[in-house]
Amino acid sequence: MACHELAALRLALMNILGVDDAAERQHELAELGSAAETPGPVRSLMQARDMAGMLRFFEASLVELQEKVSATRADDPKMPYLRSLLVLTKSVELELRRQNESLQRLWRDLEEVHDFTHEIYPRD
Repeated sequence: MACHELAALRLALMNILGVDDAAERQHELAELGSAAETPGPVRSLMQARDMAGMLRFFEASLVELQEKVSATRADDPKMPYLRSLLVLTKSVELELRRQNESLQRLWRDLEEVHDFTHEIYPRD
């Protein structure tokens, strides 16, 4: 469940960040088990190659998780655990948004720094 979403997210981050660690990749694939081969948001998430795709597929995988929790009876003994997974994954979702916003701001700020550089050192 949430372990699949987190393992797939780690694989996506490895793709995006260029982390080439075969042992880590194998560890996460083992965590995913057959979910790595099953079509759906988790598989798409683990294959994400850019930030936008990673965010989109992570959110889609959370919808599946939320649907599963919603379909669970309130008196099911696993309900407290399932609710904890929702809190965990929501926390990760919010952190991903913050990181994405920070990188977007850096990207915009670099243009401002570039413009400022040419104010100080005009082009010939």
